[in-house]
Amino acid sequence: MSVSSVPGARMSGRAWALLLVLCGTIFLEGSDVAMLAVAVPAIRADLGLTTGTTAWVMSGYVLGYAGFTLLGGRAADLLGRRRMFLTWLGVFLVFSTLGGFATDGWTLVVARFVTGVAAAFMTPAAMSIITTSYPEGPQRDKALLVFAGVGAGGFSTGLVIGGLLTGLGWRWVFFAPVFLAGALLLAALRLLPREARPEPPRHGYDLAGAACAAAAMLLLAYGIVRLEHGGEGLGQALGALVAGAAAVAAFLAIERRAEAPLVRLEILRKAAVMRADVAALLFLGAFFGFQFVVTLYLQELRGWSSFQAALALIAMGCDAVLAPTLTPRLVSRYGNGRVILGGFLLAIVSYGLFLPVGTDWPYAAMFPSLILAGVGFALAYGPLTIAATDGVAEEEQGLAGGLLYTCTQFGSAVGTSATTAVYGIASAGADGSPGAVLDAYRAALVVPVVMVVLGAAVSAFGLRGTGPAARRGDPAATARDEAGGGSSG
Repeated sequence: MSVSSVPGARMSGRAWALLLVLCGTIFLEGSDVAMLAVAVPAIRADLGLTTGTTAWVMSGYVLGYAGFTLLGGRAADLLGRRRMFLTWLGVFLVFSTLGGFATDGWTLVVARFVTGVAAAFMTPAAMSIITTSYPEGPQRDKALLVFAGVGAGGFSTGLVIGGLLTGLGWRWVFFAPVFLAGALLLAALRLLPREARPEPPRHGYDLAGAACAAAAMLLLAYGIVRLEHGGEGLGQALGALVAGAAAVAAFLAIERRAEAPLVRLEILRKAAVMRADVAALLFLGAFFGFQFVVTLYLQELRGWSSFQAALALIAMGCDAVLAPTLTPRLVSRYGNGRVILGGFLLAIVSYGLFLPVGTDWPYAAMFPSLILAGVGFALAYGPLTIAATDGVAEEEQGLAGGLLYTCTQFGSAVGTSATTAVYGIASAGADGSPGAVLDAYRAALVVPVVMVVLGAAVSAFGLRGTGPAARRGDPAATARDEAGGGSSG
């Protein structure tokens, strides 16, 4: 049920309170990932973890999240958004607590994997609560832009918070999210709109499709993550990717024949939705690849501490302020398509400016790249979430959110893995001198530049949300949006 029955009206106090809870969840997810990234060296030293186990502490979350996001989004539609949100927020809380008490590496790996699975169900449910609780138009756009901005801000501020908490003891990186998750759970019980229990499909649930989808996503995510290990993991990576592709083919065959499919394949034929998902994959992949290279440069070549590097990167967190303030005005005036394309173009400039990075660059020389990366994120990511859910029927909003977050997770994994692989190849025969290491960083930077250029091309050729003309009742614009055609202008 909508929290407001008047499209375009100012949001009520209850509507803002609900949005605050949902934004708290995406902040929790983003900051949780960032804090652990900062704490990993301390965890490894304290528990005496091997390199392989340490890698799995990070990769376990990615596997759980990427492997189950599509299923999580559809579960929200079929089993109830409120129920899925509350249940998996509780699971997130429990397994984050388990991670804080871990005394060995594999307990941490299991805790991170299940926490990732919880996020895979919780995040699409939160997004679909927004798209079904706020009326389509300015209110929903504003809510989605705030939601996306807070999520990005959670990651940026999480880097700094993680540095501070790790100084107190790495276990606080796990316990701090527990307190936030507990507060959000209590607030959500009161504020989340109750909904009628969804009727089960007449022909039952598509369990075969669900199992096949989860297997496909897990195999593909595993293959992408293994690519980071270069030659030693290449055989396993390729095997997993081939098996994942076969599972995708089997999933599509099952869905075509199923009387009550998990994923109605017609949604994959919505050109505007799929363009938004592909653009989000490329944008997030480029963003995380760029951030990975910058972090390596600051800590390994320049010798900055993890906390100093986190403070330097906080400039990229300007999107947390701009996304809910500037971006809605730009979307209202120019439409999603132009704002998204503007974000991509700023990202191209940002990453390109960092390509000639030197061994002794002052922070002032890096700052333009970092601030432009944050502004570009603010312009592109929020409107992409609008475009990815616009025009989708209410009963499939969870699925649309699941598709979007599946693409963003795969994008971040692809961007990081490809950047790591190129860096490894470029530095393999090097002599280890600062100049050789710097050349490897520059080679790795080409990956995010290429990804964001491809994303800009996708955006320029047809990506558009419901622009101002359509919102004012222009039938031609509305028809073009639904078809996914037209230019980005």
